[in-house]
Amino acid sequence: MSAVVVVGAQWGDEGKGKVVDLLGESADLVVRYAGGPNAGHTLVVGADKVVVRHIPSGILQPRTICAMAQGMVVDPGALIAEMDALEARGVVTKDRLFLSELVHLILPYHQILDALRETAAAERKIGTTKKGIGPTYEDKVARRGVRLTDLRDPARARGLVAAALAAWAPVAAALGGELPSVDAVVRDLEKQAARLLPLAADTSRLVDAAVKRGARVLLEGAQGTMLDIDHGTYPYVTSSSAVAGGACTGIGIGPNRIHRVVGLTKAYATRVGEGPFPTELHDELGERIRQRGGEFGSVTGRPRRTGWIDLPALRYAALVNGIDGWAITKLDVLTGLDEVAVCTEYALPEGNTRDLPIARIGEAKAIYQRLPGWKEEIGAVRSLDDLPSRAADLVRMIEVETEVPAFVVSVGPRRDQTIVLRDAFEA
Repeated sequence: MSAVVVVGAQWGDEGKGKVVDLLGESADLVVRYAGGPNAGHTLVVGADKVVVRHIPSGILQPRTICAMAQGMVVDPGALIAEMDALEARGVVTKDRLFLSELVHLILPYHQILDALRETAAAERKIGTTKKGIGPTYEDKVARRGVRLTDLRDPARARGLVAAALAAWAPVAAALGGELPSVDAVVRDLEKQAARLLPLAADTSRLVDAAVKRGARVLLEGAQGTMLDIDHGTYPYVTSSSAVAGGACTGIGIGPNRIHRVVGLTKAYATRVGEGPFPTELHDELGERIRQRGGEFGSVTGRPRRTGWIDLPALRYAALVNGIDGWAITKLDVLTGLDEVAVCTEYALPEGNTRDLPIARIGEAKAIYQRLPGWKEEIGAVRSLDDLPSRAADLVRMIEVETEVPAFVVSVGPRRDQTIVLRDAFEA
C-alpha cells in the first residue's frame, strides 16, 4: 500500500500546501478529506504564488489526479472561481479534478449566519473565517444539508434549501439579520450545478481502487491537530476532523489503507483567531517572526499570532495521529535570532508534566529550554549536514523529544528550498 496522510500538528498554517505540492510530484492521486475554503494553502512555484482553498495542492502537478472527498464542505461559487483562476494560469482541471457526490455545499445563508453569530459573540467569539463552515456542518449533522448529488433533482434541492432556511430563520432574526429567499439561493445553485455535476464521483471507490492497484495516494487534511473538533483546544476549534483518522471517515476508506502519516510543524508556532496559545509571544520578537515568516492568513489576511515551538503539543499530535515522520517548515524564519526557545514541558499546580494538558491548557504555564541561535542564511542548503550546527540542533531536538524522525525540512518558501531526508512513500 502507498497511501500517505499529511496532517497539521499545530493550529493549522504549518505549510501543508508546500509539502503536499512537493510530495505530489511523485503522487498519482491527491485527496483532500476535510474542511472547506477556510483553509487556504499558499504554493510558491518559481516566482509565482498560487493560493488554493478547496482544490488539493497537488493540482499544480500536471499528471496528478485530485479529488475532494465527502468529509469536506464546498462553496460552489468559490470553487468555480478557483477552478477558473487555475485555468487562467494554464493549470488544467478538466478530467483531473473530481468532487464527491456526497459533499455538502456551503450556501449563502451559512455565510450570513456565521458572520452574524461571530459578531454577536463579542468577547466569546471563536475567531472563525466567516466562510460558513460551522453552519454547514451543523446542517449536515441536523440532516438538512444540501449535497452535490441533490442538485441532480432541482425539486429535492429546493425542498432542502427551504427546510434549512425555515430552521435558521429564527436564529437570523434573533441576531438582527436577514436570510436570502429560497428562489435566490436555488437560482444560483441551478447555474452552479452545470459546472459542478460533471465533477461528481464516488471518491471513496476512486481512492480505494488507487490504493489497491499500488498507486501513490496522498491524503491531505486541513487546519491542524490543535483545531480538531474532538482533540483540539475546544471550543476554539474547527467543525471537522483535522487529524489523520479523519482521512478514513472523510473519504470512506478503512484504516488499513493508510501506509504512513506525515506530521507538519513549523520551527516555531502560530495560531489564527481566539483560543489558548501558551507559547505566544506578545513582544517585538513575535512581530519579527510574523513579518519574516509572512504570518498573515491566506484566506482572511489576518495577522497570525506567533510563539515558540511546543514539544508537548507535538508529542500529543504524534499520539493522536500516529505520526511516522515530521515535515518541519519555516526553519529559515528563525535565522538571525540570538536564541531560540523551545517549550519542553508545562507547569501545573500539582507539578510539571511533559504531556500536553489539553483539558487544562488555559491554566498551564510553558517551561522553556533556550538554544543559541544562528546567523547564517540557510535558503540554499539542501542537506542536513550542511545546516549551521545550531539550526541542525533544533531539528535533532524535535526528533529526539518527540521520538519521531524528520522526513522533510523546509528552508524557504520555494518548492526547491527543501531538505528531503526520506521519501514518505517508501517502505
